[in-house]
Amino acid sequence: MKKRFLVTGGAGFIGTNYVARLLERGEEVIIYDNLSRRGTPRNVAWLERTYGEDSFQMVVEDVRNPSALTSLASDVDVIVHLASQVAVTTSVTHPREDFEINAQGTFNVLDAARLSERKPAVIYSSTNKVYGEMEELEVEEGETAYRYKDLPHGVSEAQPLDFHSPYGCSKGAGDQYVRDFHRMYNVPTVVFRQSCIYGPHQFGIEDQGWVAWFVIAAMTDRPITIYGDGKQVRDVLFVGDLLDAYDLALENLDAAAGQIYNVGGGPDNTLSIWKEFGPLLEEALEKDIQVTWEDWRPGDQRVFIADIRKAQKDLGWSPSANPQEGINQLIDWVRENRDLF
Repeated sequence: MKKRFLVTGGAGFIGTNYVARLLERGEEVIIYDNLSRRGTPRNVAWLERTYGEDSFQMVVEDVRNPSALTSLASDVDVIVHLASQVAVTTSVTHPREDFEINAQGTFNVLDAARLSERKPAVIYSSTNKVYGEMEELEVEEGETAYRYKDLPHGVSEAQPLDFHSPYGCSKGAGDQYVRDFHRMYNVPTVVFRQSCIYGPHQFGIEDQGWVAWFVIAAMTDRPITIYGDGKQVRDVLFVGDLLDAYDLALENLDAAAGQIYNVGGGPDNTLSIWKEFGPLLEEALEKDIQVTWEDWRPGDQRVFIADIRKAQKDLGWSPSANPQEGINQLIDWVRENRDLF
C-alpha cells in the first residue's frame, strides 16, 4: 500500500538517496529542506531530472518553523527526520544555532507528529557522538589500527550516554526526546545511532563526511590533512545499507517502535582513517596520494565500532556492501560528476 513520506533534510546526502528509493517504488514524497547545505540544490535538480519535476513535492522550509511542520505532518504516514547541523566544529563556534536546529528542530518534528491524527511513524537519524569520548574503554594499538581490547562486537546501545560538544548535546537531546515521545504520547518512533555513513550524493568536507571528503580531495588534487596518526578506526556503512535499516524498521514497526539501534558497518566493515583507507584509495585510483599530518583534534575517538546485533535480531538487518564495493561506487559517482566539485 502506497505511503506518504515527509523527509526533512530530504535534499541532503542521506535524504536524496532515500527519496530516490521511495520514488523508485512509487511512494508519495514531500522533501522538506531549507537548501542551506552545499550541494542540496544540485541534489534536487538531479531528482527532478531523474524522476520528473512532478514526482515529489518540494517544500523549502526550516525545521525551526513548527507551524510548517505541523501543517505537513497532518497528512503523512511517515516522517524521516534527517535535517541537522552536522559538524562538531560548527557546533562549537555556533552553539545556539546548533541547538535550535538539532534539539529544537527535532522537538518541532515530534510535536508535529504528536498533534497529527494520523500518528505518523518517526525515523530519527542520531549519531554515535551521543556516547562521547568513551575514555573508560580500553584500546589497543596495532600496526595500522586501534582496536577495542574487550569489545569484539563493538559498542552496544547499553553504553552510557556522555554528550560531548554542543553537537553531541543537541543530537543527544533530540535522541532522548524521540525515545520519550513514544513512551509518553505513543508516537511510533525509532532512533538510529549512526556510524560513518558514506556513498553517492555526499558532498563531504574536512569537518564532516571524511570518506567522501578524502575521495573528492584525492580525485580533484586538493590537500588532505590527517589529524593524529591515521590509525583511528571507524566502522563504515554504505548509505544503501542504512536505508535498508530504515525500511526494515518501518516494516517491523510493532517491534521497532520506541527502540534505539546502533547502525554502522560493525566489526566486519572497519577502516583506520588513513593507514588502511589510504592504501585502499590509492589502489582504487591508481595514484599516490600525498597528505600532511597535524596534531590530534580534541575529542577524536581512537576507535568507534558499532555493535549491530540488536538491529540484526529485531529487524533482520545486516550490512551487505563491504568497504571496497561501497567506496568504488562513491568513486564512480564523483568521477561522473566532477563538474560539481
